[in-house]
Amino acid sequence: MTPTALCGLLAEPDRLRVFAAVVLGARTPSAVESATGLPARLIEPAIRRLQQGGLLAVDGGELSAAADAFKDAVRHQATAAAPQPQLDPDRQRDLILRTFIADGRLTQIPAAHAKRTVVLEHIASSFEPGVRYPEREVNAILRAWHDDHAALRRYLVDAGLLSRDSNVYWRSGGPVVV
Repeated sequence: MTPTALCGLLAEPDRLRVFAAVVLGARTPSAVESATGLPARLIEPAIRRLQQGGLLAVDGGELSAAADAFKDAVRHQATAAAPQPQLDPDRQRDLILRTFIADGRLTQIPAAHAKRTVVLEHIASSFEPGVRYPEREVNAILRAWHDDHAALRRYLVDAGLLSRDSNVYWRSGGPVVV
């Protein structure tokens, strides 16, 4: 269960009170009613929803809380939020790159010129300075970044990051990591 789903289950005050009563020892719907002061018409749907969500178990008419759900949610979040490698030493540029690059691929080409420039400079680093690339090799490199490799190639040329002559391309701009 995700932390979001867990919070969603307990976001309703009635469900939260029912869950708390079970955690504190109420084992039957009538015991929950006594502990919370809620009417039975509100307790039954809350129990049903908490049971569907995995926070309550009903066994032989007795209620029990699944306290391990909290640990599981934290573990789920910890594995899901593995730290991402830094894409650029500059914090602002890194934030822009993280917005548009996921799993090593460009999710979309930024519309804003300044953001597009940051992304294009990052992609241009895929090309070695001084090396001449045939167009099919440029397309293969850019296709690894985004399906619309032709648009990326045009943007890189227009930005002065790649130059071309007779279907041969070379890196002509952008920062170089030494």
